[in-house]
Amino acid sequence: MRVCVITGGTRGIGAAVARELAGTPGRALLLAYRADHERARALAAELDTEASPVRTLACDVADPDQVAALFAAADRLGELTGLVNNAAVLERQCGFGEITPDRWARILGVNVIGLATCCAHALERMRSGGVIVNLSSRAAVLGAPGEYVDYAASKAAVDTITRGLGLEAAPRGIRVVGVRPGVIDTEMHASGGDPDRARRIGPTLPLGRAGTPEDIARAVGWLLSPAADYITATTIDVSGGR
Repeated sequence: MRVCVITGGTRGIGAAVARELAGTPGRALLLAYRADHERARALAAELDTEASPVRTLACDVADPDQVAALFAAADRLGELTGLVNNAAVLERQCGFGEITPDRWARILGVNVIGLATCCAHALERMRSGGVIVNLSSRAAVLGAPGEYVDYAASKAAVDTITRGLGLEAAPRGIRVVGVRPGVIDTEMHASGGDPDRARRIGPTLPLGRAGTPEDIARAVGWLLSPAADYITATTIDVSGGR
């Protein structure tokens, strides 16, 4: 059984990716989530089939021991061939001078160090090749001034990891690619203290709307597929032209 691990896999973009990938015979999904057990159980019940099993596991990617347990669980399902690094945290909008050292540590601990730890575990297991998809953000390019420069900086680091690791892993047949979403209508905006952000900004974008989790999931699914097998060490924008 081929296995794909999705971190942050039971809500927002992660859940949409799980729905996009579910149902492929011979591929199991392992969905990592932070704390919402009921949501995780409901999604697994919705997607699980005998030919394409779906399992869930609570995992804080900032904790190396929990990440090790996540990939040990993946080993029990089969051979790891895919990893979607979607887990991320965003804190309330504020100016740069208000970002505390503790907040920097929380953001970087999940969005950068946690992602890098997951990548390292995946590299150990992808002996016959595989694909790692890292979720970035257009904030990495735009900088998010006056909102969350710390989050933007963490996603810029994700872009650099994607580039460097993609080049390093290519000779082993492992592709490392990134997706840089724009304004996507998910619950994450509430974490930044602006739950209506997507609906407010959406009409001002070149395509006239905010993105949906499904917009991102389709891009992730394509990058994981053989149709994208000549793409690595790069990040694509899925941002409605923003």
